[in-house]
Amino acid sequence: RRVHGETRLCFGVSSSFPLQNQTLLSKMPIITGGAQETKEVHTIERIGAHSHIRGLGLDDSLEARYVSQGMVGQVDARRAAGVIISMIKEGKIAGRAILLAGQPGTGKTAIAMGMAKSLGEDTPFTHISGSEIFSLEMSKTEALTQAFRRSIGVRIREEAEVIEGEVVEIEIDQPGAGSTAGKRGRMVLKTTEMETVYDLGTKMIETIKSEKITAGDVIAIDKAMGKVTRLGRSFARSKDFDAMGPSTRFVQCPEGELHKRKEVVHTVTLHEIDVINSRTQGFLALFAGDTGEIKSEVREQIDGKVAEWKEEGKAEVVPGVLFI
Repeated sequence: RRVHGETRLCFGVSSSFPLQNQTLLSKMPIITGGAQETKEVHTIERIGAHSHIRGLGLDDSLEARYVSQGMVGQVDARRAAGVIISMIKEGKIAGRAILLAGQPGTGKTAIAMGMAKSLGEDTPFTHISGSEIFSLEMSKTEALTQAFRRSIGVRIREEAEVIEGEVVEIEIDQPGAGSTAGKRGRMVLKTTEMETVYDLGTKMIETIKSEKITAGDVIAIDKAMGKVTRLGRSFARSKDFDAMGPSTRFVQCPEGELHKRKEVVHTVTLHEIDVINSRTQGFLALFAGDTGEIKSEVREQIDGKVAEWKEEGKAEVVPGVLFI
């Protein structure tokens, strides 16, 4: 367009441009009459355009509420998706594909995400575009196989020793100037029946700081891994004049012994197990992104092991959703 006698080339983004998981370049040249100047353009970042969706927004009779669980409109399509979900739960439509047709921006991905959420909170949801299969440096069969195995979860159950209680007090001793000794401290935990003092090492102190644990929190410590999980805020502290947001969760002070054996549940995908067992760098390959082709022998061994866990009651398979 012409501005004050100069010709300028303007860049725009159409409404149908897929902004999800995309970042526009922060610097774009504005070409003027003879010179070229570079101006800063604010980056547009959209992470998880459908992260607000919690389900299909249907009532018990599969009728769609107009606004519910992050979904708005598309009442007929959501009702149809609800019928499909019912058939999946009854095992009548397993392994079949469903075609969602419509113009860009009409909610196809949102409905697929709602279907995944309706099947359960930890149901795997894999979203790929058809062009990805052609652009990857692997065979199309391998790309589709990896996508399918990303969409199948394994819920693994194991017993773990945990320390569960309400934090009464945390004291951290700061080492003096020039001292080479690490940080030391102590933490008092209690249940309705007992109270115990624990000595804290440097690693545990860092974990407590990173999790922002304070007196009045109810926590669980995995003894094997040293992982600290905040379960919530004690009801006894609910009337304290602390700055607490609406997301603060209040829980009862644990009963019985501090040391307990609890069942811990982990949900992973078959593809994650494939990668960990097929690469020399193990689980670090998950973060590299470039997993490469995985041998069929590895997958056969993993399928056999998962079937063995399933028979022993240690694991169960969680069917997921693959959206292309």
